[in-house]
Amino acid sequence: MVTGDRTVGRSLLVAGALLALVTACSSAPPAPAAPPAQQHPPRAAEAVGNGGVVSSVDPYATAIGVDVLRAGGNAVDAAVATAAALGVTEPYSAGVGGGGYFVYYEAASRKVFTLDGRETAPATADERYFTENGQPIPFDQAVTSGLSVGVPGTPATWDEALRRWGTLRLGQALTPAAKLAADGFVVDETFRSQTAENADRFAAFPATAELYLPGGAPPTVGTLLRNPGLAATYDELGRDGVGAIYKGPIGADIIATATAPKLAPGSKRVVRPGKLTPADLAGYQLAAQDPTHLRYRGLDVYGMAPSSSGGTTVGEALNILERGELRGLPTAEYLHRFLEASRIAFSDRNRWVGDRAAVDVPTDALLSKDFANSRACLVDPGHALTSPVAPGDPRKPAACAAGAPGPGSSAGNEGPNTTHLTVADAKGNVVAYTLTIEQTGGSGMVVPGRGFLLNNELTDFNFTPVTPGVPDPNLPGPGKRPRSSMSPTIVLDNGAPKLALGSPGGATIITTVLQVLTGRLDRDLRLVDAIAAPRASQRNRGETEAEPAFLALPERAQLEALGHKFSSNPEIGRTTGVERLPDGRWLAAAETSRSGGGSAMAVTR
Repeated sequence: MVTGDRTVGRSLLVAGALLALVTACSSAPPAPAAPPAQQHPPRAAEAVGNGGVVSSVDPYATAIGVDVLRAGGNAVDAAVATAAALGVTEPYSAGVGGGGYFVYYEAASRKVFTLDGRETAPATADERYFTENGQPIPFDQAVTSGLSVGVPGTPATWDEALRRWGTLRLGQALTPAAKLAADGFVVDETFRSQTAENADRFAAFPATAELYLPGGAPPTVGTLLRNPGLAATYDELGRDGVGAIYKGPIGADIIATATAPKLAPGSKRVVRPGKLTPADLAGYQLAAQDPTHLRYRGLDVYGMAPSSSGGTTVGEALNILERGELRGLPTAEYLHRFLEASRIAFSDRNRWVGDRAAVDVPTDALLSKDFANSRACLVDPGHALTSPVAPGDPRKPAACAAGAPGPGSSAGNEGPNTTHLTVADAKGNVVAYTLTIEQTGGSGMVVPGRGFLLNNELTDFNFTPVTPGVPDPNLPGPGKRPRSSMSPTIVLDNGAPKLALGSPGGATIITTVLQVLTGRLDRDLRLVDAIAAPRASQRNRGETEAEPAFLALPERAQLEALGHKFSSNPEIGRTTGVERLPDGRWLAAAETSRSGGGSAMAVTR
């Protein structure tokens, strides 16, 4: 029995496909018929069960993950299958042309592992990669270009996760998503509007326009969108392995698309060619590293180490907040402390965090309690700090570090999109996985005949030093990973999973994860309510971005009286999470309304 999106499993084209792969017999029922084109699978923001849970932004993808669990697959199997399905239904946020970060709790060993599948720059990249004549390339031109395309890490992540911890082969995990791509999914308003927002640049590339602008316009809500090219790509990866990308024909097509972009006749768009080579793809390696770890109010919080800045920045902010009790505080006081901790942590993130394979990142020092104490004393309960706040030096924390010499800096450019999924199985294994192709629609370039968009992840590098005279750890470099804000997080209580979550949203990911964590752990909100709460994101800037619902809070006036300034952001993040309940069952939670709501489902046995 499936709870949450109860009818999805009966209406999906792929429901029987996975059962046939993972059961010993061939008695799985035939796949049911496609849903009517006017219907979209229902969504549920919360689901509870004892056989495992899946939470993602999309009901098709969540249902596929749940089918894996029902058929006997584990959390890793379900996570890869769900991610592949998101490559079909959320192609502007993630797919085989991108990268991401995979955090896994293994119940048998009671340990947390991570995979860094971040994209990498070409070997020829240097600090001047995004400059011409000494000036940075206009950001809008860099975004839609071959120059922005990094070596994809997502295929390697899927393959390695299944090899190390899964029970399915890659081809088995990709089969349901391949069938979904071939048979189609129902277009909803979020997909239509995202297509419309990118229609001008999509129209510049014939392969993209053919797939996502049928008849020259965004697809209509309620129609089926099929992607036979992606179905064939998944089939090829399942048959030949990820070598087809890193050393084979799919990779050759990626390089051709990035280095010689094909424009529609008459297009006047300036599209700079990229510099990827076969050697760049063949040399790609996942980064092996330990997760970040800190103790927060008796709990163990694990996250992603650099090249992601998520684990260190969420962790530093939690350490700062731990200096005071948040439970029972008036809402305005809690929000003030949350915003100030975010402001300070971002100051230190911007100065110190980059790809630690290329720069010296003081990861442990950033997460030390001594450093947090030296920064927490900056928080004045009666007045907001003025940004940009200068960074401290985590290697030499002072009694009260007002900031290192020199100016502070705010975050550089980072796209607002990405996607996140969270999975737990009946044995207690947990996956928090954030993956992306950078901004909505990535580079805008679909690989012809392959059905997937290429990332524009290299624009996450700072094109020039953000603050003149201050070392910048996030400049381009050969084979370097751009800094990310992705923050997949797993929280343990006495060695057992308590909570896992993550979110898309560019640099707002960090503040979103921090706000949901404190809402659940400190403010006693139910997980679904902590996710639904109005959000604000302070990133060492003069103004705090806030959703309209946050700006409508009665506490806004109190915060402004303390010196906080706000600007409007219509939507911040699309969080998914899971939680282990006291009775041993799992709860999955997703958005209630952002972008039409997320999708939580559970298996009951």
